[in-house]
Amino acid sequence: MTAYRADRRAWYALSILTLVYAFNFIDRQLLAILQESIKADLGLSDSQLGLLTGFAFALFYVTAGIPIARWADRSNRRNIVSLALFVWSFMTAISGLAQNYLQLLLARVGVGVGEAGGSPPSHSMISDMFPPAQRAGALGFYSTGVSIGILFGFLLGGWLNEFFGWRMAFLVVGAPGVLLALVVRFTVTEPRRGLSEARDLSQQSSSLSEVLALLWQQNSFRHLAFASSLYAFVGYGTANWTASFMIRSHGMATGELGTWLALIIGVGGAVGVLGGGMLADRLGRRDDRWYVWLPALVPLIALPFAIAVYLMPSAGGALAMMVVPAILSNVYLGSAIATSHRLVGLQMRATASAILFFVINIIGLGGGPWVVGMVSDVLAAQHGVESLRLAMLYVLPPVMLWSGFHFLCAARTLKQDIARAPA
Repeated sequence: MTAYRADRRAWYALSILTLVYAFNFIDRQLLAILQESIKADLGLSDSQLGLLTGFAFALFYVTAGIPIARWADRSNRRNIVSLALFVWSFMTAISGLAQNYLQLLLARVGVGVGEAGGSPPSHSMISDMFPPAQRAGALGFYSTGVSIGILFGFLLGGWLNEFFGWRMAFLVVGAPGVLLALVVRFTVTEPRRGLSEARDLSQQSSSLSEVLALLWQQNSFRHLAFASSLYAFVGYGTANWTASFMIRSHGMATGELGTWLALIIGVGGAVGVLGGGMLADRLGRRDDRWYVWLPALVPLIALPFAIAVYLMPSAGGALAMMVVPAILSNVYLGSAIATSHRLVGLQMRATASAILFFVINIIGLGGGPWVVGMVSDVLAAQHGVESLRLAMLYVLPPVMLWSGFHFLCAARTLKQDIARAPA
């Protein structure tokens, strides 16, 4: 394995891994802009859509994530990322062939299993390429893949759906990922574990139960994981239902709407997650607790704008109010991943990421879209087309505040837990 330094090779690898992560979210977010067309074509309810984009996907995503992460902590991470990208891109493409709800559900399960092999191995590689003082920034850069993916998912999905239909959108978006999988396999080098910290790899690897026990003993990790999952609940609930809300309540077409959401959520989110990681690294040099204090401030700033989105009478007003919450939506990501890696040993990092993402995705991805969909169905009899607007207003802002409370709780023991972390 060729040793990395913080040079062009490291930045090339980080850029390619970020592009892979963008494809992850293009394939995932595509369904959000297409779901109104799919709902009409297949005759689905909001609860079924919420299950399709949320819990059913998340269940298989997180179930596969931990064993794949254990594999990554012992094997070549680059090859695992390449294989995972091939699988989820192929399953995205064949989603366009689904003729009923069950077939589409099974295809999305395949996407979820494939995507489970993307982030934990990538996180582990990045932590070996960049030292702790630069790690939140590097992981923030990687996490811009979320926003880039949302940008192109909305943009391509909206216009492809408008001109060619939802089936062709899945086929067109899924195919390029298969080619990118070859780029990863043949141009990215596997970094030596521990390189960024000049540490040698222990010959004794830890079991899953040992990693779980270590993380569970750390009060800071428990609060960090729960806080992140609650903010992800808001983020996924927003990302999966905003397009439907704007179509139903404001009568927007998918092409125009996809363009606006690409700019607001895609570009704005990328600015926030990259800036948040870099700012956390700068503030963290003074005090490690800034890695959780910073995301604790986000809900207080975003909350008034998040509420205003659902109270605006016009589409333009609602879109304008989305800008601040969109920028702040993923500020926590780089800090959360970097902090979890500082709490474990070298050969535990992919597993630590998988455990963190297990909690984030079960609660956030599994709960956010599904709960909003169910509340919308409950309110539909009384409020009709406005039920989704009210469901998002009643559910998402309170959870946002709840998240900030647990980030503050994580700060209380963070320094002590980092000091006790294994070498």
